[in-house]
Formats: sequence, structure tokens, C-alpha cells
Amino acid sequence: MIYIKTEEEIEKMRAAAELTARTLGEVARWVKPGVTTHRLDSIAREFILDNGGKPACLGYEGFPGTLCIEVNETVVHGFPSSYTLREGDIVGTDLVVELDGFNGDSCWTFAVGEVDEAKRRLLDTTLESLYVGIEQAQAGNRIGHIAHAVQEYCEHRGYSVVREMCGHGIGRDMHEDPEVPNYGRKGTGALLKPGMCICIEPMINAGSKNIVIERNGWECRTRDRKPSAHFEHTILITEDQPEILTTFKYVREALGLPASELR
Repeated sequence: MIYIKTEEEIEKMRAAAELTARTLGEVARWVKPGVTTHRLDSIAREFILDNGGKPACLGYEGFPGTLCIEVNETVVHGFPSSYTLREGDIVGTDLVVELDGFNGDSCWTFAVGEVDEAKRRLLDTTLESLYVGIEQAQAGNRIGHIAHAVQEYCEHRGYSVVREMCGHGIGRDMHEDPEVPNYGRKGTGALLKPGMCICIEPMINAGSKNIVIERNGWECRTRDRKPSAHFEHTILITEDQPEILTTFKYVREALGLPASELR
């Protein structure tokens, strides 16, 4: 069932999304060679709790962390661990924050120090595809418009789109209807209506689209062990343009990117 949010619920969604974005900005300050992914997870958890929120992933169906950690070939759902980040790694930090009964969800994939040109292009293309998808999140369009736009953008540039994992609706629960895949045909899927909140999250591979689920039942990696990138925003469908409830401005500020690129 797809839930249309009331104005009061939308305000709570905005607050949860803002705390999610601020938390990723805090994590961004610590992403560097020599830092463990456990440390990143602790920073996120402490920041959320200090600001009145709840780490929604922690304990969810047994998940052991606040962040889903995605190093290099990990697509989604990696565990925080004693792994120490190295120069040239990429690491995704997928985060869900609950505040006052509602959830915000976002992900940024960081370059650790200097990365090679192939990884940089993968990061840039995946981030760009997120905004290409968001452009299609218009009332009256269908989920397939978003999916087709992301797929076309990435595959045209030589990348592959993960099939098994997708975006989703969000609100009181971190995962609500509808599913929001990153591949598909225009005109298919659920109709987008004002008041819907969805998460758009391209998961894009440098090599094959095929994935493997590790023995822990959670961690998803590329079968060919080539890098994967992941970016995500929580979006509100409005009568006019889609509203991005999460923001990357705090991440961009922490990374020292120009103010003109903040959004």
C-alpha cells in the first residue's frame, strides 16, 4: 500500500531527512585513509543520538550497524568492521535516521584520498544519474520514468545497473511501497502522486550487473569484484517539481567543494 503523507507528516519527514543529511556531513569529516569503518559507524550513531534521533538500521532484522558500509565492490548492506580505509578506496555510507516516528534515508559514496580515473568516473556518473532520475519524479509520471532515465544514463556511459536491489517508498517505515528500481520502461509502475515520499538510489557497477550475497546474508557485492557506487536521496512528490528532502550540502561542505555545487 502506498501512503500519501499529510502536511504534518511531511514536516516530520523534512526534519528526519535533515538530520540524516547532517549526519552524513559529520561522517564525511572522518573519511580518510587509516580510519576504520567501525569508527565511521560510531560517529554516525553518536551524532544521531546526540540530536534526538534513532539509528533506524541498527538492529533492523539483526543488522549490526548504524551505517551500511560499501567498500569498493560492495554494492549494499556491508557491515561496519575493523577494515581500515586505504588510499584509493571508495566507500558508500548508506544511512537511515528515525526522528519523531518518521525516517530519512540517504547515501553518499566517498573517494578515500586520491582515487584513479576509472573510479572517479563511476562516482560522477552514479551521482549524476541520481539527479537524472529525480528530474522524472513528477506527479503524473510513473516509477518507470525514473527507472528508465537512470538506466539509460548509466548504460549509455558503459556501466551496468544492479537489478536485485532498488529504491523504495519511505515514511513511518524505512521501506514502504512502491519499489523504485533503477531499470525499466517509461509508463510502467506506480503512478506518482503529490504527497508520496520515495527514495531514489542508483546502484551502479563498473563491470557486470551480476551480484553475490555473502554468507552473512546481508552484504551484496559485485560478482566480478569490480567497483560499485551508490548515491541516494529521499524525495517528496509535489504538485510541481520534486522536493529533495535530504541534501548533500553538508557532505559537500565537509569535503570542501565549492558553494556553487551545494544542493
